[in-house]
Amino acid sequence: MSAVFNFTFVPWFRSVAPYIHLHRGKTFVVAIAGEAIAAGKLQTIAQDIALIQSMGVKIVLVHGFRPQVNEQLLAKGHTPQYSHGMRITDSVALDCAQEAAGQLRYEIEAAFSQGLPNTPMAGSTVRIISGNFLTARPVGIVDGVNFKHSGLVRKVDTAGILRSLDFGAMVLLSPFGFSPTGEAFNLTMEEVATSVAIELQADKLLFLTEVPGIRAQPDAPEGDDNPIDTEMPLAVAEKLLSELPPPLLPTDAGFYLQHCVKACKAGVERSHILPFAVDGALLLEVYVHDGIGTMVIDEKLESLREATADDVGGILQLIEPFEKDGTLVKRDRTEIERDADHYTIVEHDGVIFACAALYPYAEARTGEMAALTVSPQSQGQGDGEKILRRIEQRARAMGLGSIFVLTTRTMHWFLKRGFQPVDPDWLPEARKRKYNWDRKSQVLVKKLV
Repeated sequence: MSAVFNFTFVPWFRSVAPYIHLHRGKTFVVAIAGEAIAAGKLQTIAQDIALIQSMGVKIVLVHGFRPQVNEQLLAKGHTPQYSHGMRITDSVALDCAQEAAGQLRYEIEAAFSQGLPNTPMAGSTVRIISGNFLTARPVGIVDGVNFKHSGLVRKVDTAGILRSLDFGAMVLLSPFGFSPTGEAFNLTMEEVATSVAIELQADKLLFLTEVPGIRAQPDAPEGDDNPIDTEMPLAVAEKLLSELPPPLLPTDAGFYLQHCVKACKAGVERSHILPFAVDGALLLEVYVHDGIGTMVIDEKLESLREATADDVGGILQLIEPFEKDGTLVKRDRTEIERDADHYTIVEHDGVIFACAALYPYAEARTGEMAALTVSPQSQGQGDGEKILRRIEQRARAMGLGSIFVLTTRTMHWFLKRGFQPVDPDWLPEARKRKYNWDRKSQVLVKKLV
């Protein structure tokens, strides 16, 4: 069991390390729906947030309390009232909201204060600061509906929040704000989180919600042929939002999406919709390549481009495991640094997931595609095909009539993509002199038309 654990843990931890480095020092606004707390998920969510903070991320935590307020209202014989997707907060609802906010703040602070041995919180010290960081204004009367004590964010005390974060504390915000005259207003968790993320220009806004994300076909039933759209460009999200009916319930496709779009348009780099029902959803979204929810971004995070000298370290990290198991011929590190511009890479969120090099033999009007490598994390997602197409484009631009590869293990992959086997004697003279006859690599050629 120990050997199996070591075998799986070491490569997993190495794959996570780039994201740990990437997010250190960044600011995340995490919004937890009240339904997550009502479902008993607070303890595990707190542990995951504490773990993320321990890796150098600055956290602003915003909690919701929709079901808790409704529960208190019903206990008092009062029916919850909504319009335009917002609560109508009369004096009874305001009292219930204040009571619910106080109780939840107590529960959240208690959850982050645990440090039992053999738990993820063991040895951790999480300081939580909360206060009057929000100034609010009334919603007023909309379409003839008086929202009474329901409010909107007027101003965020950005300087105060940043000072608290720089102190090393986590900032906890309830969906409550106060007017300059001291009047209390009930706010929505979604609007508070979005406003704070925009004012802080946070690196991420994460909604931990009762929905799994946005499906590829939002109006179709869930299923294997209708998966979660894990990466949605802002333009696509805006178009989808315009086609959906106005969202009124948290389970409506556009309910959280509208806030993600607003945040991204105002400068927040990435906004996420995650399911609290999945254990470790925050960790999976932040530290795994594709995540599990929907991420709205201003542009595609993945880029296909030619490498520079700054990418050499990432290329070495990618190809090293394949050199060790014999899939790739070990290459001299100095040679890779010298030939960095020969490489094409697929980069996603600052991490290199695929690469290949093109070495032209102009006298023979051909070129070698070498070191084609795709990370195990992204195999089967088309990165290999993307690299191949770009290498072919580069070869045509050089005036080459074909490209060739030498392989011992992936022959069938190339055959399916138009390569044909040839005798090693076909190789250009300069390449033939370097051919390793002991390795017995297959030589495959693809003509460029």
